[in-house]
Amino acid sequence: MKLWRSPLAWTFLASVVLLLGVGGWLLADPATSRSEALKTGGLAGGAVVALYALWLNDRRRRVEERRQDIERRRHELEAQRAEQDRERVADERFAKSVELLGHDADQVRVGALHALAGLARSRPDYTQTVLDVLCSYLRRPFEHPGSPSDDPELNRELTVRLTAQRLVSDLLPARDADAVAYDLDLTGARLEYLNLAGKLIGGLLLRYASLRSTTNLSGCRFTGGVYFTAAGTTTGRQVGYFRCRGAVFESRAWFSGTKFAESVDFTGTTFAGPANFKDAKFAEDADFTDVVVTESLDLRRTSFLGHADLRFASLPESVSLYNTLVRTEKDVRLPEAWAQEGLPDGKARVVAKAG
Repeated sequence: MKLWRSPLAWTFLASVVLLLGVGGWLLADPATSRSEALKTGGLAGGAVVALYALWLNDRRRRVEERRQDIERRRHELEAQRAEQDRERVADERFAKSVELLGHDADQVRVGALHALAGLARSRPDYTQTVLDVLCSYLRRPFEHPGSPSDDPELNRELTVRLTAQRLVSDLLPARDADAVAYDLDLTGARLEYLNLAGKLIGGLLLRYASLRSTTNLSGCRFTGGVYFTAAGTTTGRQVGYFRCRGAVFESRAWFSGTKFAESVDFTGTTFAGPANFKDAKFAEDADFTDVVVTESLDLRRTSFLGHADLRFASLPESVSLYNTLVRTEKDVRLPEAWAQEGLPDGKARVVAKAG
């Protein structure tokens, strides 16, 4: 840089000019001493130097701010690039795991299921997608043996499916957690030992599903609609109970046409939305003790063939009891507002008492 272009040189020159100019002007005044003239001239020249220093500091500050802004943007770009790389790796991992679900070897399918679950744990935004894939696997056609089988291939596939069910449960948050309520679509699935106890679930679709051995939904909280339409419970490798104690259904609960082949326990459950058991069949004992229904209860053509405790803790104004049947030789306990009306075939119709 040429000297005459330097701000420092111009500042020094201005300072000298002011020193000489102000000092000379004051020396021309007989009332001003030489020392005072030099001091005043020096202050004038120093003021220029001080202004230059202030300007220089301001310039350095702006340069530093620009440098920090550039550094911040660089870090943001690096973070975005790293996030894009993680997303790409996650997408590739997801795609590869889904592809391996069709592998012939059962241990490879189990590994793929665990890889998907691991992806959902490390990338929570994948959780609903992974649950959808696990549910899709469980919806695949499968002829459940119904009892211990000598077919090794069938047993290996059942093991894979039990792993998928367990991973579905593991990925769901706890009932009282401040978390996302994920949806499950298990329409038509063949399930055994389904255990979702104490979980927070959004919507649950189990239409036309087959639930073998014990199914446990006790303590669940369902924030969305729950549909068991035309589903069925039955024995698998063991007797199949249906447990739903202390659950909360915040939306509609549809059990229309559901066939419960073994004992059912709804003790202490709350139905905050419509509860529909139309055309449902309870082949064994059914316990509805302390159940709360707040909106509506549909028991039209519902059959209770075993012992039945229907002493609800709270019933809504809208209750449908058309052709609701019980067995007269069984122990049947009803709310005070209901009564039994005997039929010739050994059954009794549950009706609301007059008045």
